[in-house]
Amino acid sequence: MLLFCILIVQSFSRLKAQDYDYSVHANIIYHFTKYIDWPEAKRSGDFIIGVTGDCPLYGELIKTVASKTVNGRKIVIKKINASAASFNCHILFICEDESSEIKKIAARTAETAVLLVSESEGSALKGSCINFTIVSDHLKLEINKNNIEQRGMKVASELLQLGKIVK
Repeated sequence: MLLFCILIVQSFSRLKAQDYDYSVHANIIYHFTKYIDWPEAKRSGDFIIGVTGDCPLYGELIKTVASKTVNGRKIVIKKINASAASFNCHILFICEDESSEIKKIAARTAETAVLLVSESEGSALKGSCINFTIVSDHLKLEINKNNIEQRGMKVASELLQLGKIVK
């Protein structure tokens, strides 16, 4: 756990906006699986990470995360349309080009244990659970603990300490 914290802090301090590297995002998203506790109903079958929108993260997740497991469960990476009626996944990453859909996606997933992760300014206040943002040329996390808990998930205090809590 300490190693993850060190990795995240180092990644945040090294990543500059001009060097935007989605492999860092993919690695951090994978580690969210260790610090978010999903309800019992979401603890069987494949662990699904969805990506909506067009960004390099989809390819990076396939390259760096798809061969890993979550508590012995296979990780499956899926492209998901932002206008889908439902989102059958554990984590849904909303790319920048779909940021205008965050409120709609949050509303459609409000009763489900889907961790919404985004990369657009202010998204954690619009319904996202965790938002990647660039502050002073460094990658940071905005975490909306209320959004996570309202979806029936729990977040580890170690993860909360790595980001800025927004309400």
